[in-house]
Order: sequence, then structure tokens, then C-alpha cells
Amino acid sequence: MQYGSRSLFSVVRRTRADILPLMLTVWTVVIALTAWLGGSRFAGEQENPMVKRSFKLALVQMLVEGGEKEKNLDRAEVRIREAAGHGAAIVLLPEAMDLGWTHPSAASQAEPIPDGSTCRRLMKAAAQNRVYVCAGVTEKDGGTVYNSAVLIDSKGHLLIRHRKLNELDIGHDLYAQGDRLNVCRTEYGTIGLLICADATAAHYTLLRALGYMGADIIVSPSAWAVPPDHDNVQTPYGDTWRRPYETVSREFAIWIAGVSNVGKLTAGPWKDWNCIGCSLLFDAEGKEVVQGPYGADADTILYVDVKTMQRPARGTDWDKRWAQKSGAGGS
Repeated sequence: MQYGSRSLFSVVRRTRADILPLMLTVWTVVIALTAWLGGSRFAGEQENPMVKRSFKLALVQMLVEGGEKEKNLDRAEVRIREAAGHGAAIVLLPEAMDLGWTHPSAASQAEPIPDGSTCRRLMKAAAQNRVYVCAGVTEKDGGTVYNSAVLIDSKGHLLIRHRKLNELDIGHDLYAQGDRLNVCRTEYGTIGLLICADATAAHYTLLRALGYMGADIIVSPSAWAVPPDHDNVQTPYGDTWRRPYETVSREFAIWIAGVSNVGKLTAGPWKDWNCIGCSLLFDAEGKEVVQGPYGADADTILYVDVKTMQRPARGTDWDKRWAQKSGAGGS
């Protein structure tokens, strides 16, 4: 049988030859997506090419006014827009940035996640500015109030909600107990989420758990406060957080970021104490990259270029890695 000046067989043979490169391209995409959705990322296994290992992180050390939800959210939206304008991919905001940590207004003004106005405004800001946003917010679920945090992607989708686990005893009357840890795979690697004193739980258990869960970076909205008479020259602030951050970042080759708000606590158990910033970031070698300025008026944004790494171990492989480093004289 003839098809024009060529046989049907030659047309079919040529068609197969033409589509072979396309088929190979399709299979390459399928394999990459499979690795992204369900594959492993640990040592000895192929790195996911879709993960962006380098990105800019914005640490938003902003003023939070107790009980002033609308002012605080307005301020957060401005900071998110500013950070996006400086090229930030992920924007980290403080703990309870809507109402202030332990402010009594949480009992009446906390809202659901994700349907409350606080979370909706943060999701909208993330989508409008095409950045990831992590923020500490007060949450109401039924009649229960939680000290919570959210991670939102650049399309405005809620990825993780975390409820604080290691709450200070002075916050127990206001906030209920959280009951789980979360990590989330994103285009910037696997992100783990904690809140403030979660990092100081006994033996750094919660930080280390996120390391075992495969986090490339841990972000921690915080509210770091000192008494009104604190002298930062005599007693420099920060070692409470340096110890767990340095230890676990070095052990698990993981970045850890904590951001505190600034401003006076106007109500609650620590009324008249000052939140003083001093936000911290440690890299995957356990080295301090930056500390924010100290003071109740130290409102600023810190920008850091982060470069994460493929997870060097998984499960019991961590024990082998630590033993090898110890034997080689490492820490």
C-alpha cells in the first residue's frame, strides 16, 4: 500500500523515530515527579532536582502590640511586601504576632485556622507577594485557644499548622496543649515548624525529632522577653537559644531560624517585660550566621542567603554518621 510517494511502513517507522525523544522526555518528567511526591531524599539516594537549595530568608523582627490585631496584621502585611521586594522567598514572622504572647485578648479574639480573618489575611499576603510566610498566631478551635503557627506557600495555601508543645507554665491558663510535630516538603526543601520554647524542651527532643523527620530547615516564630531592668551589657541575651540551635544544627546538618518580636508586653503574666528581638539563625554546620539587634524598639528585617544540603543520613544512619565523626575527631 502506498501513501503518497512513500509506503505506509516508512511513515510509521519515521513517526516512531520522531516521537522517541518526546517519549524519553515524558518519562524523565514522570520519574522526577515520582521522586518529588513519594521518593526519598536521603544519603545514598538521588537528589530531587526540583528542590531549590539556595534561597533568601527574611527574619521579620517586628513590633507586636498586645491586643491590637488589626495594627499588627497591617504591619505584617507591610513587612511581607517589603521582604518580597528584597527578593525573599520565605518570610518568618514572630510568635503570636496577631495579639501578642500571653495577652488576655486571645481568649476572645483568637480565630480559627485557616478560616479566621488572621490566617486569611496572611494567606492573601503570601499569594499577592508570591512568597512563603511562616507566622505565629493565636488560634481558636471550638472553645479552645492554642498558641499556634502556620506555614503558607507562595500561592496562599496552608501547608502546616503547629500548636505549641512546650509552653511556659505561665501560659497554661490561656493556651491549650499541642499534640504533634510536622514537616512539609516544599520547593525549598523540607521545612520543620516549632514555636519558641519548643526548642528548649528537655534534651532538645523536639528539635531533634524534626531532624529525624528529614527537615532541611526549622523555622520558629518566637517571643523573647526580658524584665524591665535587664542589662544587656552585663548579661547579653541569646544563650538560651544558642545552645539548642547550635547543638542540633550541627548534629543534623540543618538550618535553624528563630524570630522574635519587639515591644513592651502590656498585659498578661509578664506585664511590662520587653520583647527584645535578638532573632537568630544557625547554619547546617552549627555556626551562628546572624543575630538581630537587641531592644524593645529594634524593629527590623534581617535578610540571609540560605543554602541547605541534601540530608546526609536517615534513621539509624545518623548513629553511624555521629560515630564516624567522633572517631575522626569531629564534634
